[in-house]
Amino acid sequence: MTQTPIKLGNLPKHQTGRIIGFSAAAGELETRLREIGFAEGDHVTALHFGLFGRNPMTVKLNSATIALRRREADAVLIEML
Repeated sequence: MTQTPIKLGNLPKHQTGRIIGFSAAAGELETRLREIGFAEGDHVTALHFGLFGRNPMTVKLNSATIALRRREADAVLIEML
C-alpha cells in the first residue's frame, strides 16, 4: 500500500521522509533544489521550524543540514517513513 504524498513543509519535526518527486508547479525551483542535492529516493528529516508559519525550516538531507523557505519545502513531495 502506498501512502499519499505530503509536502516537505508539512513533515513533523524529527520525522523522516523519502523524497518521491517535486510538485508540478515547481519549475525553475525544482532545478535549484536538485542543484543543492534534493533527489528522488533521498531521506530527509525535519530538524527545526521558524516561529512564524514554520518559516524557514531546517532539514537534514543525507549528511547535509539545509535551511529552506516554506515555499521551497512545499515543492518537495515526500512519503513518511
